[in-house]
Amino acid sequence: MANKDLEGKGAIITGSSRGIGAATAQLIGERGAGVVVNYRSKAPRAKKVVKGIEEAGGKAVAVQSDLTESQGTQALVDAAVENFSSVDLLILNASGGMESDRGEDYALTLNRDAQVNMVQAAMKVMPKGSQIIFVTSHQAHFIHDVSTMDAYEPVARSKRAGEDALRAMTPALDELGITLTIVSGDMIEGTITATLLNRAEPGAIEARREAAGKLYSVEEFAAEIAALVNKPGLGQAHTELVGGAEDFLARSR
Repeated sequence: MANKDLEGKGAIITGSSRGIGAATAQLIGERGAGVVVNYRSKAPRAKKVVKGIEEAGGKAVAVQSDLTESQGTQALVDAAVENFSSVDLLILNASGGMESDRGEDYALTLNRDAQVNMVQAAMKVMPKGSQIIFVTSHQAHFIHDVSTMDAYEPVARSKRAGEDALRAMTPALDELGITLTIVSGDMIEGTITATLLNRAEPGAIEARREAAGKLYSVEEFAAEIAALVNKPGLGQAHTELVGGAEDFLARSR
C-alpha cells in the first residue's frame, strides 16, 4: 500500500505520456495526488497512463499541450486547478531536441524557454510549500566541464541552459516558499534519447553502461524522482545525482 502523503494535492508532470514521465505519474498518482498527464500528440498513450493511475485508485486527467507555445503551459495549470484545485507539485520532465523535423532552435525553445514559461505560469497559483522538480541528465548537467557525444551536444547545452535559467529564478521561488529540486540521471535504458543516440553513435549506450557500472531502467529512475517528492530537508536548488556520476565528478574537478 503506497503512502498517501500527496492526498489532496495537484501535480503536473510534463511529457508524461510515455517513458520516465509516465512511470513517475503512476507513482505520484498512487500516493494520492491528482495528476495532470501531459502529452504533445499521442492521446491514446496519455489516456492509457490515466487509466493505469485510475485503476490503482488514483486520480488523473490527460491534457494535450505543446510546451513551446505559451497557451500550452497555461492549459496545464488551468487543468490542475480545475480538476484538483491546486498545483502543489510540478515535475519538469519533458525535453527533447534530437528530433530532426522541428527546426534548429527547437532544443533551446523546449529545454530552456518552455521550462521557464511553465514555471512562471505555475508559480502564480502554487501555494507555499510547493515543489518544482527539474529532470536532467549528467550529460547536460556537467556539459560545461565534461564533453558529450556530438549528436547530443546541442541538447545537453540547451538542457543546461534550462537548468541555469531555473536556478536564476530561485530568489523569486524563495519569496513564494516554493522549492526547486534538480534531479540528474545517466542515460536511461530504453528511452527514446538513448535509442536515438545509439543510432547516431553505435556503441554509445554500451560505453556509458561500462563507465557507470550500470544504467537505470525507466522504472528505477522514476522511483528516484518520486522519492524526492515531499522529501524532508531538501535545500533550495538541491541537485540529486542518480547513479554513476562518479566519472563525471572526477572529470569535472
